[in-house]
Amino acid sequence: MSGNGAVWGRVRSRLRAFPERLAACGAEAAAYGRCVQASTAPGGRLTKDLCAREFEALRSCFAAATCPFCRTPRHLGAA
Repeated sequence: MSGNGAVWGRVRSRLRAFPERLAACGAEAAAYGRCVQASTAPGGRLTKDLCAREFEALRSCFAAATCPFCRTPRHLGAA
């Protein structure tokens, strides 16, 4: 059972690092937020895939920041 404690220790350390790593994606998050805000402002119209490019950039940044081996298209959800 002592191996189980080591696993949880690694998991906890990775979870503690999340906020710091995700903070590196501030520019992408701001771009996505601006796109959504602009399309939901008075007169704007939010439709599916309107901010897809900005969302994909944010998603890729999150994946790269949190998972070093997730940079390949297969791990990013591509077929």
